[in-house]
Amino acid sequence: MTGVVLSRRQLVGVGAAAVAVGALSRPVRALAQVETLSPAAMREDVRMLRRAYETLHPGLLRYNTPEQIAAGFDRLEADSATPQPLEAFYLRLSRFLATLRCGHSYANFYNQSRAVQTRLFEASDRLPFPFLWLGDRMIVTGDPTDTGIRPGSEIVRLNGRAAGEVLAGLMTVARADGGNDGKRRQLMSIQGQDGYESFDVFYPLIFGSRPRHALEVIGTDGRARRTEVEAISLDARRAQRPAVIDASDDTPAWTMERRGQAAVLTMPGWGLYNSDWDWAGWLNARMDALVAEGVVRLVVDIRANEGGLDCGDVLAARLIERPIMSDTARRLVRYRRIPDELRPVLDTWDRGFDDWGDDARPYDDRFLTLARSAGEGGVIELRGPRFTGEVRVLIGPQNSSATFGFAQMVQRERLGILIGETTGGNRRGINGGAFYFLRLPATGLEADLPLIGTFPQQPQPDGGIAPDIAIPRTAEAIAAGRDPVMEAALA
Repeated sequence: MTGVVLSRRQLVGVGAAAVAVGALSRPVRALAQVETLSPAAMREDVRMLRRAYETLHPGLLRYNTPEQIAAGFDRLEADSATPQPLEAFYLRLSRFLATLRCGHSYANFYNQSRAVQTRLFEASDRLPFPFLWLGDRMIVTGDPTDTGIRPGSEIVRLNGRAAGEVLAGLMTVARADGGNDGKRRQLMSIQGQDGYESFDVFYPLIFGSRPRHALEVIGTDGRARRTEVEAISLDARRAQRPAVIDASDDTPAWTMERRGQAAVLTMPGWGLYNSDWDWAGWLNARMDALVAEGVVRLVVDIRANEGGLDCGDVLAARLIERPIMSDTARRLVRYRRIPDELRPVLDTWDRGFDDWGDDARPYDDRFLTLARSAGEGGVIELRGPRFTGEVRVLIGPQNSSATFGFAQMVQRERLGILIGETTGGNRRGINGGAFYFLRLPATGLEADLPLIGTFPQQPQPDGGIAPDIAIPRTAEAIAAGRDPVMEAALA
């Protein structure tokens, strides 16, 4: 997304992982070739992180007390008393940010300097196959390098450690909102949904990098065996991903296909910020055709979609009988204008975030409420002709930003039936919408800093959006190559 320039109207509800990829080019200090970081450098950046987060982060106390946050910053600084390699400080920084339980607060892989990316994320030490964490079970979902480990097989030990022990270590650095561990397990799975997979980044930082992996496997026939597999490179991992449509041109990034009496709309991503594709026009034209042809059921598959633009609002406008609010939560910020001393280390695509002006109005002794503008979680008006058939939306733990909001709206307004697994995100609200990319000047690392917190009008449980029809993924279905969620949607 090089050269992206977006207004805050365009970005409310967008996930940090989606917006950040390659969006910025401001030079930062890169220390990737330095053997160790000095205590002075680490402490300087911990204090900068503390100043920025305590001043600007709207969700800092959503799941923590002031005393817990203060103790966390104090420990991070105290643990910087001796020289450490960049890898160790990045891992400690990631562990601290994970304690905030905010899915948009992390040392974003894509916003690090190129030198840091090369050093920390690009060794040839990756497992050669994709897999899912189903509970604490590590289930293989493909065998692109012909290891002989069939989809549906279970990895019970990885390099001498029980799979559950590996997962427990990874959960300490997984970014997710509140207690939504389903999102954490999804994030630490490998399904070809990210340029840098979180498992590939954090497994070697926690458990060590290696050119080969020793496995204990229970096959689909129930037999246990031991084997070793060669690690693969980053390029090899990315070659395993499903075909990725270049969103920078006018190529449609979604598909609409007929399956009997139903139409299936597959939307693997909404990160279309710099796309020349008229996605809204494409979507409206397809909805016009469904109405004209009398299609009786629309299946919307967003299971692989973490978020992006609020594309779901355009779809909702074709389903509603009356105007609705896309988001009923309060939108709160911590500041009207950022402190001058922070501005040099806060990168963003829209310097309008520096000063909200009259859009930010006092709410209480901690927050200001942020006025809504057109397209910022406001009213969705009807756009006809209306689709009156059944709507079934396929959801899962990957949905944690704009797609979380869409699933929540579909369920709240009864626009359709949700099928699949509980989403990512959190019903207690999430932080996002607008972001700074905090450039820590002494170590050369970056941390994402969300600026808008959404807070529900009424108390809500600590979890994602539960489906109306729950269909969990299973090793048996993976082994058989079946998709029970889609089968149920089409039944």
